[in-house]
Amino acid sequence: MRIALPHDRPFLTLLDASAAFDCQSCGACCAYSADWPRFSTEEDAELDRIPQELVATDLSGMLCEDGRCAALRGEVGKQTACAIYEARPHVCRACMPGGDDCLMARAARGLPLELPISPLVGEMPGRAEGGAVPPASQLISTSGRHLVSKDRTD
Repeated sequence: MRIALPHDRPFLTLLDASAAFDCQSCGACCAYSADWPRFSTEEDAELDRIPQELVATDLSGMLCEDGRCAALRGEVGKQTACAIYEARPHVCRACMPGGDDCLMARAARGLPLELPISPLVGEMPGRAEGGAVPPASQLISTSGRHLVSKDRTD
């Protein structure tokens, strides 16, 4: 046996990550820190699309209350939505489901970090390419094509 290398395993695509870490049932990144939803590379025309009542008084980013973005609707970890999704800042667009920022925010809110779908190839019904893959540090490869979790004994 050998440890799986990145080229041994299928890549978790944005579509797979979006299904695994559903933003609309999370919202942790939007409630992580008042320092996070900052404006940085937005053009003036983009900033003009954000309602003024949702912008911080110093105009540096989104208005936040207790670390939660004022544009976030719903309950974090249950059901959420962004009131300005189409006009959201670049930092919000850059936070990818299952990415480092996402996982950091989920951890801070006490939300699960593991993929809620099977990490073993072929164990996710209805998906020909198999399930999502856990981090490489948790995988071993027995054939270069099939991956198994280190905790698995068979």
